Amino acid sequence: MPHALVLGAGIGGLAAAVALGDRGWSVTVLERAPVLEPVGAGIGVAPNGLRALDALGLGDAVRARRSWDGAGGLRTPSGRWLARTTQDAAAERFGDPIVLLTRSALVELLRSRLPDGVTLRTGVRATVTDPGADDRRAAVGLAPVDAPVDAPEDGVSADGAEGTAGGAGVPETLGADLVVAADGIHSATRRALFPAHPAPRYAGFTTWRFVTETPAGRFAPHETWGRGRIWGTQPLPDGRVYAYASAVAPAGHRAPGGERELLGRLFGRWHAPLPELIGALPEASVIRTDVHHMTDPLPAHHRGRTVLLGDAAHAMAPNIGQGGNQALEDAVVLGRFAGPSDDVVAAAAAYTAERLPRTTAVVRRAARAARMTTLTSVPACLLRNTALAAAARTPQAALRAMDGIADWRPPPRT
Repeated sequence: MPHALVLGAGIGGLAAAVALGDRGWSVTVLERAPVLEPVGAGIGVAPNGLRALDALGLGDAVRARRSWDGAGGLRTPSGRWLARTTQDAAAERFGDPIVLLTRSALVELLRSRLPDGVTLRTGVRATVTDPGADDRRAAVGLAPVDAPVDAPEDGVSADGAEGTAGGAGVPETLGADLVVAADGIHSATRRALFPAHPAPRYAGFTTWRFVTETPAGRFAPHETWGRGRIWGTQPLPDGRVYAYASAVAPAGHRAPGGERELLGRLFGRWHAPLPELIGALPEASVIRTDVHHMTDPLPAHHRGRTVLLGDAAHAMAPNIGQGGNQALEDAVVLGRFAGPSDDVVAAAAAYTAERLPRTTAVVRRAARAARMTTLTSVPACLLRNTALAAAARTPQAALRAMDGIADWRPPPRT
């Protein structure tokens, strides 16, 4: 039985483990964190993500968590609606709705779906020491997270000459027929495979995310656009609210008075229920993240027997809600091409050929959407809002921005 190592137990890594396990692979998932705690608050599973989850046997379980059946849309800080849409409109246009749920719920569904041949190891630092080739397996060095590192974490050569096993930092080496690196935006594996490629660059804004209790009274799901700032408030299946915000800010800046105090200054005078949500927000529940993206695509999403998946391959701005959905697509496509008896190097190349053009287009579309939300001049924002209102006179029109993305379907299995 062929063996795969998956680096990272996030949404993309777990989905890849399910997809490969279903194809007859033995899989070991290696996670740096000591326990499996998903980073982030909520996630919108778009129609393309639902179809990827269908391929993993989880689509209906996620659809059952749908909590939004009414109208929602895009607003201004005063509360005026710029565009309206409904879940029915999304389902009519793309064949499925958009389902909001917590990341922890999706991670738990994926974890519960892991086939018998999948093993999860936590609390280990995994470093690709040889990406593999036609004539040799790939190799990954392991060390406890708190162990010292002898070799550079991201310094490997094509033949594994650096970072090999034997030092105090890498006491164990595992061989693999396939390595799936789902190790995030700042992927050490990506730096090792493509050391000359530009790193993800700062997109010019930071984000806040949190899950909190539902405020008193009813409200329609919405995203609100201001000058260089946006806010989104979305209901979750368990009755709580997933909220997110972004604002133009210097990279690395942090609020001296705390994130809740800063959110109050930035959004506290916007329409209801924002002031109430912010006022009741525990400081510890706020997740703040500077946004980095890769608008310069990699030359490939693989090298030898090692493939990159999710943010490691195509980090993108969150403005069209596709980061997790594209990782799910990656996992399913990899599973379709990497059968247990297939030529692994050829399957990795087919994975790149299928995913690189699509993810490049999605990353660039997300970057364009980000530029729209980071406009700060009054005239530019007025022109933007007028154009949005004119272009979204019907619920279907408001969804056109997702054409070519949300209508994706998995390729046939090889």
